[in-house]
Amino acid sequence: MFKPDYLDMSSIVNSTKISKLFNAVESHGGTIRLVGGAVRDTLAGLSGFDLDFASDLSPDELAEACQDNGLTTVPVGLKSGTTGVVINDKVVEVSSLRRSIKTESNKNNFEYTDDWSADASQRDLTINAVYADLHGNVFDYYDGIHDLEAGIVRFIGNPEDRIKEDYLRIMRFFRFYSRFGKAPMDKDALQACIKLKDGLRGIAIERVRDELFKLLVTPNVTETMRIIYDNDILGYFLPKSKHLDALKRLTELVADAKYEGNFLRRLFVLYQPNSAQAESISSTLRFTKKQKDNFTRWAKIEIHTEDLASPTNRLKFIYRYGKDFCIDKLLITAAIEKNKPANLNTILQDIENAVVPIFPVRGRDIVNAGITQDAKIGNTLLVLEQQWIDSDFSLTRDELLNSIKA
Repeated sequence: MFKPDYLDMSSIVNSTKISKLFNAVESHGGTIRLVGGAVRDTLAGLSGFDLDFASDLSPDELAEACQDNGLTTVPVGLKSGTTGVVINDKVVEVSSLRRSIKTESNKNNFEYTDDWSADASQRDLTINAVYADLHGNVFDYYDGIHDLEAGIVRFIGNPEDRIKEDYLRIMRFFRFYSRFGKAPMDKDALQACIKLKDGLRGIAIERVRDELFKLLVTPNVTETMRIIYDNDILGYFLPKSKHLDALKRLTELVADAKYEGNFLRRLFVLYQPNSAQAESISSTLRFTKKQKDNFTRWAKIEIHTEDLASPTNRLKFIYRYGKDFCIDKLLITAAIEKNKPANLNTILQDIENAVVPIFPVRGRDIVNAGITQDAKIGNTLLVLEQQWIDSDFSLTRDELLNSIKA
């Protein structure tokens, strides 16, 4: 399906360097189009997408075209026919058109082509196989626009064939359904995902985890995760959650407060782990150090909703644990405890705007007061700090130092 002048490209292409990329390809006799997320999300009225391109030039031809026009290329996926082009200090990916061929070993392979419909047939979902050129002309080979408007998420061709090309497509199917699905889940696609779910075991855990994280921040995550659990899609590394209702409450709280969804918060609410379980989940999913620190701290530090609802207590927790921790913990506990404060948005705003007190005593002050042993200096600081906190941060430096003499 060809739709001339269908998209307003000014909302997508707002860089002269992107226009330069189009010109570079065309100057070498090729064609380049946006594909996938940028086109799909623009059609759906979304923003904040990455730009991905497709071209009928081979990677070598594309690199030559860019070099001749002053654009830098970097290798990002040459084995899969993808070239990185540096645009405004970011790397955008340009995939050369491909079509599938059978090798003597009967394994799927590909060759470069100038056939756009053949390239579209290699993509996973109909809504991801829509292309657009610089003039807003749209090329839709598998009724992706219709499916997007109707909220239908389905594979291109035979679902099992598409999944066997990359088993991670099982997770992508659920993620895109949770984001764009309006109609009931495609039965053929779901059955194929269930039948081939063991294929996920052969995928690097980091890739599965990243898709799970993206899924967790989609609009219909609760119902989608229910389907995933009911069909044991991820049972080989994640147990079934008993707290889907709490996840739903969290998504509603975040939406009402106009906060962005946070995959780590949602995962925590799903499992509500103790310290040992939080450590185990962090290890299984190979969290970054920062992710692990946040996840395990939420489990270790017990704070209830009413604690953060009190202005006096709230400032103490902000001082101890930081603003981000308090915001996360408030949303988490409100969802888990079914205890949403009536003034939740005000509390969140107060946390963001809080002026964090600064402890007025330093180690040298303790030394000047006559305490010189390292252990005693540290212990004295801790005692003074607790006195200061208990006074609601009202004790002055002189009052604290005088308490040493007393």
